[in-house]
Amino acid sequence: MTPSSLLVLASLAFAQAAVVKYDFDISWVRANPDGMAERPTIGINGQWPIPRIEANVGDNIVVNVVNSLGNQSTSLHFHGLFMNGSTHMDGPSMATQCPIPPGASFTYNFTVQQPGTYWYHSHNRGQYPDGLRGPLIIHDPENPFKGLYDEELVMTVSDWYHDEMPGLLSFFMSKVNPTGAEPVPNSALLNETQNLKVPLEPGKTYLFRMINIGAFAGQYIWFEGHNMTILEVDGVYTQPAEADMIYLSAAQRCSFLIKARNDTSANFPIAASMDTTLFDTIPDGLNWNVTGWLVYDQNKPFPEPAVVDGEFEPHDDMTLLPWDNETIWGEPDRTISLDVIMDNLGDGGNYAFFNNITYTPPKVPTLYTALTSGELATNAAVYGEYTHPFVLERGEIVDIIVNNIDSGKHPFHLHGHHFQSLWRSADEAGTFQDSNVTSSEFSPVPMRRDTIVLHPEGNIVLRFKADNPGVWLFHCHLEWHVKSGLMATFVEAPLDLQKTLQVPENHYAVCAAEDIPTSGNAAGNTVDLLDLTGQNAPPDPLPEGFTARGIVALVFSCISGILGVAVIAWYGFAEPVNVAEPAGAAGGVKESGENQQVSSGEEDSPVARDGHTDEISALGGR
Repeated sequence: MTPSSLLVLASLAFAQAAVVKYDFDISWVRANPDGMAERPTIGINGQWPIPRIEANVGDNIVVNVVNSLGNQSTSLHFHGLFMNGSTHMDGPSMATQCPIPPGASFTYNFTVQQPGTYWYHSHNRGQYPDGLRGPLIIHDPENPFKGLYDEELVMTVSDWYHDEMPGLLSFFMSKVNPTGAEPVPNSALLNETQNLKVPLEPGKTYLFRMINIGAFAGQYIWFEGHNMTILEVDGVYTQPAEADMIYLSAAQRCSFLIKARNDTSANFPIAASMDTTLFDTIPDGLNWNVTGWLVYDQNKPFPEPAVVDGEFEPHDDMTLLPWDNETIWGEPDRTISLDVIMDNLGDGGNYAFFNNITYTPPKVPTLYTALTSGELATNAAVYGEYTHPFVLERGEIVDIIVNNIDSGKHPFHLHGHHFQSLWRSADEAGTFQDSNVTSSEFSPVPMRRDTIVLHPEGNIVLRFKADNPGVWLFHCHLEWHVKSGLMATFVEAPLDLQKTLQVPENHYAVCAAEDIPTSGNAAGNTVDLLDLTGQNAPPDPLPEGFTARGIVALVFSCISGILGVAVIAWYGFAEPVNVAEPAGAAGGVKESGENQQVSSGEEDSPVARDGHTDEISALGGR
């Protein structure tokens, strides 16, 4: 091929690329997606569910954000996108940017080179479960499967809380919850609603792009009377794989074909069931299932899904093979071993740890420390102890071993990269180091993705290439565990960043609005970068001998004592009370709704419905 023909091809590719612009005004709206409780919800441009972002490979996406929430800062993370050359557009507050305060504006501007199914959400103070979450689809003109289907459909699955996140997070991290029991969702949703109906035309084949945009619950998903053919997970094409049922943790995505039946004699349930093994308790009355329907005839019945006998048996995603058959990358240059631990600290709250470090945000966004620390940017110390930083050289092959010293599942997500899923143990297999597993047992053609489930008391081995200079988080994608500190930071090729990255002025402006420094180490020290005096730190450890059980006993003993004293005082000072005749006997029946209180959206406010006020407990039950 001649240089001139190459130039023509390059010009054509450039001409086909587009600038895809979105103007997002983020504000409060009201929503009631499960029909049980209207509540304040974070919407965009006065609407919820929020808009879908769509573009083609090679397009430039520009998202202009205005924060009109009034009472909360915000940010946007574009989950699964590598952000090559634009790590400052990745979105997590205090990692790659300052939070966007109320009244401020901020522009995200990046080019997408990855096809596939993604999503975007707030990455600020546990905010996205309040509604700031939506699909992001990158279409591929070179999709190897484009001739196999007639139409694309995007479907989300999620969990939903009736209470707002600030109040739930406050409870979750408090000493009255020393065991770290995560609040249980009130319901499950499909496309942010219930009773979803999806019309199908007989004989057509559909590509479903399914995304779990929930905060906590993994979901088992199946379509009665129809099989799935998996073609993509987390933005990576797969060899076609047949499945009756799939499991998606929070943040995972899966695209699959469904072949419509050739007749319209019946409609078929779409079933999603929350993974209740994640819940410490199951509140009375909780329906952990959500049902939609594949609709062939609106006039036919909409049946309930059949009961699944025994254990759910979803497709094992570790058996998937990448479409390109890329083999296991070379031996690692570096191995990072992380133990997942849950424990209490001195404030009585239950925290999550990697290797006895619970993540605490720095005073200076980590990216800005990397850009302003000169040669010391390669010294992990400047990023602070509690961001749990690892500085990586460009081109290194890195293994991450994660050992789960906890009895629950954890979906782990890596920003800025796909990893190869080399190994995942069964439940209760112990640590990788004690398992006697060798590299000969790793898959020779491992599946790549950006989010993987670690089993209870098990282990995983992930491998990635440090080929994307930037600041990238690695964390559990259960939003409760992000808040409680189950997160580490990879600072990749920081000296390269100093040479190539230009942060826009409007990014620095939101920092100035909140008096957040934009230079120096994690403590904001610009004189001695190795002096971390004053860095943000977690609470002190518990006094020796204290346990979660001891905290529970102490708290409830104190409460019982206070209540006992109060009852005695009330009894001693109270006037004699005459027993009144029941109001109904005298004809004094109140009409429903009299003196009814309406939820104001403030933390811990009750929700009023049908003239009654139902208190929603902190664990999601009634």
